[in-house]
Amino acid sequence: MSRNLMAILRGVTPSEVVALGEQLLQAGIHQIEVPLNSPNALESIDKLHHAFGEQAFIGAGTVLNVADAKAVCAHGGEFIVSPNANTDVIKATKDMGMMSYPGVLTPTECFAALDSGADVLKLFPAFLLGVNGFKAITAVLPKNVQCYAVGGINGDDFAAWREAGIAGFGLASNLYSPGDSPQQMTQRAKTLVSAWDNTL
Repeated sequence: MSRNLMAILRGVTPSEVVALGEQLLQAGIHQIEVPLNSPNALESIDKLHHAFGEQAFIGAGTVLNVADAKAVCAHGGEFIVSPNANTDVIKATKDMGMMSYPGVLTPTECFAALDSGADVLKLFPAFLLGVNGFKAITAVLPKNVQCYAVGGINGDDFAAWREAGIAGFGLASNLYSPGDSPQQMTQRAKTLVSAWDNTL
């Protein structure tokens, strides 16, 4: 079981989300993010919460404002992921008792997010930063800060990022694309979990 791989189900619909969630858990991925720009995203979050609340860590992505963060909380979400370092969203997320994963790319954004209470920094888009860029940023960050790489990172890249100190990865189009069957996604999930396990 890995809490260090986050499935990002962008475009998922409520009618399919439980079947996909079940396959993710069986593959060993226990963090599931439903981006709010997916169809009826709050309904999907609610369904995942009721189906797997004890087994999985369910949250929302692409959260751009405080009102959306509050709606996610009301539907059982446990964490908030944003593409940016909106300090109001971070503070509201923490006030509601949820985990905060803001998107950052520069040292300035990293420290602003941490000062607002962020739990994990989401490096996005990680492929632009690269491993060397990540190493440069972590040289100035507090040693206990956890970072996830999201955007353009595949299983083949895991080892180099892990060696550089990354704590986890967000898995989007390399795991799931709208319309994929549970079987299609499951095979990718198993491959990615195996790539992660090989770095431990």
